[in-house]
Amino acid sequence: MSQATAPTGVDQDEEVRKRILVIEDEPDIVRGLRDALQFEGFDVEARGTGAEGLAAAMDWAPDCVLLDLMLPDDNGYRVCETLRQRDETVPIIILTAKAQETDKIRGLDAGADDYVTKPFSVAELIARINAIFRRQARLVSHSDETFTIGAWTINARKHVMSKGRTSKRLTFYELEVLKLLRERSEETVSRDELLEKVWGIQASPTSRTVDNFIVKLRRKLEEDQKSPRHILTVYGLGYKLVP
Repeated sequence: MSQATAPTGVDQDEEVRKRILVIEDEPDIVRGLRDALQFEGFDVEARGTGAEGLAAAMDWAPDCVLLDLMLPDDNGYRVCETLRQRDETVPIIILTAKAQETDKIRGLDAGADDYVTKPFSVAELIARINAIFRRQARLVSHSDETFTIGAWTINARKHVMSKGRTSKRLTFYELEVLKLLRERSEETVSRDELLEKVWGIQASPTSRTVDNFIVKLRRKLEEDQKSPRHILTVYGLGYKLVP
């Protein structure tokens, strides 16, 4: 984890302090995350194994989970899948030393909402966490929103897309990407704008976050991923939605 100047603290009412569960077995990383997150006003619990992390998630009901993929007792992907089966909406951010795009997509497929690659910036991670909570608050205020893309009906409150008897779960960021593209229907939305408005972070030359989520959304939404009809790539610019 890279060294970074501690982010500016925020005041949170004691009664509404958000809970962050860290499932990570490297003591130095746990110590750094705990200090930074507590400084930001979050309540933090940390566990060093997948089994302990799953038990803590059940007992403590965290508002966000930071999950390392390389755990001593279990495959982090399986832990992620179990967390997601038990709670469809809790944000899960994967902490991974695996830089391969296929590993990141596998984590997203397991139910994660986001990922950061080690070594990572504490400031960026906290920005991503805060962005999740801001967008969750906005989502609650529009909890009855439904919209259609092709033959699919998207239920924002339930994080579900359905077509006939088929239904598929949408993660927090998948839904937010679809909503932004829908708001700008038929217009090109740049990768930089998607990163800033959905993730709340500045773009970097090496960021593939948006592209990875588009790949995953196409798997769910498109009949033919190689010839998409709804989420189109505008080469050199970004993406646009054709409902």
